[in-house]
Amino acid sequence: MKHLQWFPGHMTAAMRMMEENVKAVDGVMIVLDARAPRASLNPKLDKLFTNKKVLYVLNKTDLVDAKDVKRTIAEFTKEGKETVAVSAMDKRAVDLLYSRIFALLKDKLERNKLKGVFKPIRVMVAGIPNTGKSTIINALCGGKKTVTGNKAGVTKGKQWVRLRELELLDTPGTMPPAFENQTLAKHLAYIGSMNDANIDFSDLAFELLNELKETYPEALKNKYGIENLERPTIELYDDICVRRGFLRRGGEYDYERCATAIVDDFRKGRIGKIILD
Repeated sequence: MKHLQWFPGHMTAAMRMMEENVKAVDGVMIVLDARAPRASLNPKLDKLFTNKKVLYVLNKTDLVDAKDVKRTIAEFTKEGKETVAVSAMDKRAVDLLYSRIFALLKDKLERNKLKGVFKPIRVMVAGIPNTGKSTIINALCGGKKTVTGNKAGVTKGKQWVRLRELELLDTPGTMPPAFENQTLAKHLAYIGSMNDANIDFSDLAFELLNELKETYPEALKNKYGIENLERPTIELYDDICVRRGFLRRGGEYDYERCATAIVDDFRKGRIGKIILD
């Protein structure tokens, strides 16, 4: 698979915008995809928010086994990262996020109270593309306030969303300008954080199968009814083409349709509850 890289021009502008606005906020929520928590971390953002209280939000936990979510939280907590796990589609996430945000910024609230002033807490929401930042904001608002989508790069500019006691700054998804670790880069491609138009899906599905046959063999067997995962990955690919009916005239394998189906199955949790890193 060719070297993965995606850092369009608008991400440079987005980083600049966040640098300009970081002083205006009291804290930050960095939204991560629970399926690829390490790959979802952007060192550039960590550096930018060094002097701010940061809450790391593990989103899409409904797509990951509970024990893996607990392990990730334990690892992040050990590293000094304040972390909360949610599924933005779950209504209980709203109360949990509110309580953790206000607990994180308790000192700021108390200082304002001593001054006799009421100012909404201002929080920047950041992260890589397609982790569900806007969906989380909409959940906190109780309605559709921002633009959402299931592909990378939906949010193009900053959006302030004002609630009674909280102001949220939605920001465009931003990637690291370079991927030294191509394994993590592939994980981002699997979960849809890169622009699919720039990716060869046949290669992507092949790499995904190659990885899952080592880490989640039973999930692959159960989903696609295939056995003997010791075979070359291309043979597994062929079996799935046959079982799913992805064949062209003359019996030629339709790898493109099959690849799209495999990646879609993974992204929608049909293969199983999977954590990649």
